[in-house]
Parts: sequence; structure tokens; C-alpha cells
Amino acid sequence: MMTMKEIMSQKTFAVLGNTLDETKYAYKIKQGLLEHGYTVYAVGKELNSLNEIEEEIDIIDLCIHPVKGIKLLKECEKNFKCIVIQPGAESEEIIQYLQENNIPYIEGCLLIGLREYAENN
Repeated sequence: MMTMKEIMSQKTFAVLGNTLDETKYAYKIKQGLLEHGYTVYAVGKELNSLNEIEEEIDIIDLCIHPVKGIKLLKECEKNFKCIVIQPGAESEEIIQYLQENNIPYIEGCLLIGLREYAENN
């Protein structure tokens, strides 16, 4: 399992959630990642699927309703290193799915990760 420090050393993130509404955490996370020089893809409001991302993804950040999150994860055909589950985006179904499929994940907040570990703070 990756630590938050290891996650913040990656380059390419997919943020799942409402990245267009400035009041939403997904928006704040996307902006924070971009400001620190990360490559960010937004899925949910901007892209419809993780499979629309043409390059490799390092980290998937779940900042979306669990019902939508599990659907996007189940249809994902891309390789990635780890999933970050933001507070409120978790569900028993998601945790069970990740565990059954041996998909690495941590529960945490990328905003805190940015504050503590972003490479160009």
C-alpha cells in the first residue's frame, strides 16, 4: 500500500467528481494539483470515463458519490498505481471491490497531501 508521501511523488492524477463547481472538493483538488505542476484529468463532469484518458494514470482520486465512483472503477480498463478515497466517497461496496480485486488504495485527502508533500510547495 502506498503512503500519501509516495502518492504525492507521482505525476498523473485522475480526479473523479464535480470538478466544475468551485464549491466542491473535486474542484479544489484539481486546481491544487494543477497549481503544483501535476498532470490532472477530470472524470465525472469533464470526461465521462477513465478510459477516455489517453496516457497512463498514476493515481485515481475518488471525490465522487460512491454509487458513481464504483461504476467508473468497474468500467475502468486502464492501469494505475493506487486509488485515494476522499472522506465521503467511500462505501462498503467500493472497499470490498478494491480488496477482492487486489487494487491498492488509501483513505485520505489530497488537499492535505498537497499541503504536506507536494514537490514544489
